[in-house]
Amino acid sequence: RELGVTELSKRLGLHKNNVFRLLATLEHKGYIEQNKETENYHLGLKSLELGQTYLRQVGLIRQARPILEDLAKKIGENAGLAIIRQNSVVFLDVVEADQTVRVASRIGWRLPLYCAAVGKVQIAFKSESEIESLINWQDLKKFTGKTITDKDTFMKHIRLVKEQGYAIDDEEYEQGVRCAAAPIFDYTRNVVAGISLAGPAFRLSDEALQRKFVPAVMESAREMSRRLGYGT
Repeated sequence: RELGVTELSKRLGLHKNNVFRLLATLEHKGYIEQNKETENYHLGLKSLELGQTYLRQVGLIRQARPILEDLAKKIGENAGLAIIRQNSVVFLDVVEADQTVRVASRIGWRLPLYCAAVGKVQIAFKSESEIESLINWQDLKKFTGKTITDKDTFMKHIRLVKEQGYAIDDEEYEQGVRCAAAPIFDYTRNVVAGISLAGPAFRLSDEALQRKFVPAVMESAREMSRRLGYGT
């Protein structure tokens, strides 16, 4: 139901002036709206959009979970599901491998887009202008000697990622860690997430990546895409 400033002030334990400022900001952003007749406030369309985004992500996680579990069990390395948020890639779910030596992964983990396989494989399917809006070329950190920070080199690399349909993180974010990732498409034929495998570099050799890890992560991504209506 609609609430007025006085009621909100009581419930929040804040002074009315503070509540007014918060309401002004939320109204400006579209998260709440004011009823001009009663001067009370109710949720706005942005709140609906936020709720729908949450529900889509919950559905994405629910669909992806058994695929991640199967992938981690079959390959013996950590499997993760991640999406782009601002200039980072964020892990929505992670299934850890049953290995004594394994890569540390966790839900909510944020990585830079430009040096994470699961980030690169998603931005590869965006336009150059979209990529420009996501990456600040003047402020890229070189995490290891293999991190790509040159714009021209990166764009050439990204075009190859799109062409081959998968991405590799060759110790670009952390020394001794390699990853393989593939894009997940939905029914609109847009990339909505990425699925990845990550493990110690000594287990993810070049030969093992091409023979075992890349085919497995691509097949898992195709299965996830099918579940989201891609190609139907």
